[in-house]
Amino acid sequence: MKGFLGIDVGSVSTNLVFLDDDRVVRQVLYLRTQGRPLKTLQEGLQQMARLLPPKTVVRGVGTTGSGRHLAGVMVGADVVKNEITAHAVAASAAVPGVQTVLEIGGQDSKLIILRHGLVIDFAMNTVCAAGTGSFLDQQAARLNLPVDQFGELALQAVSPVRIAGRCAVFAESDMIHKQQMGHSLADIVAGLCRALVRNYLNNVAKGKPLLSPIVFQGGVAANAGMRQAFAEILGEKIIVPPNYHVMGAVGAALLAAEHALTGIPSRFKGFQVAQHSFATGGFSCSGCPNSCEIVEIREEGQIIARWGDRCGRWSQELDQTGQEQEMEKIS
Repeated sequence: MKGFLGIDVGSVSTNLVFLDDDRVVRQVLYLRTQGRPLKTLQEGLQQMARLLPPKTVVRGVGTTGSGRHLAGVMVGADVVKNEITAHAVAASAAVPGVQTVLEIGGQDSKLIILRHGLVIDFAMNTVCAAGTGSFLDQQAARLNLPVDQFGELALQAVSPVRIAGRCAVFAESDMIHKQQMGHSLADIVAGLCRALVRNYLNNVAKGKPLLSPIVFQGGVAANAGMRQAFAEILGEKIIVPPNYHVMGAVGAALLAAEHALTGIPSRFKGFQVAQHSFATGGFSCSGCPNSCEIVEIREEGQIIARWGDRCGRWSQELDQTGQEQEMEKIS
């Protein structure tokens, strides 16, 4: 089998997707990052190698997410793109003509506005955790509910209560107050879902036109209560694609497939990099008043990448060294 690998390294999850030559999703991995992006990615590569048929040819690799540069250097990615681009590409492939993408992950929320297949506007909320997957996990644990039952319980509500959802702290204290007043758990959970949707629309959407088709993706899209709340408040049908929880990785793989059309050979190092020793470090440059924080990554003890310098002094020096080594190999 031949195909393309997409990798999305985020603060909460690290996702890997393999598409075949027909752009069909063949394998999906969803792993908890747990503050160890390098280690988790290596574990993901090992698992993916076991899932794929022997002698599978990886024709291209794309990375995205907050750890996209780290992952790109580690695996030898052909395409390194931001989350907005990756999610927009994946949503457009899943729902042709999509005009609005609601994306809520573990730590942040995004809104992407598309017209005629092009991103014309976007917004992100990374300040408050209200409405994100981590906040919902916390509330499910506090209520002693399995998180996968959280949304289903909201659908049983008779009279959802109004919860203050502008802040995670206020939302939690308001939920406790409603419990003390004797409201049912289903009504409280449904009220929380509606509050989080209002928070998203007020803080992320901020009056932007949300036209259908509307696609809801990210881990929180699994929550039936959140899906229903969006549908009721927006008065529109909410579409949840099959691979909603790994759409960033799907988009990265699709971008890698597009890059492969150029005919440039893939830079993928192979699944064996999962066995290599990687380490990250850094230092503060004292070359000028900027005092840039330089990040570097080592593979088997050798520095393979640096970034963070505004002037390019350290990254360019590494690039030059790499070019000289290549010239030595050729000569």
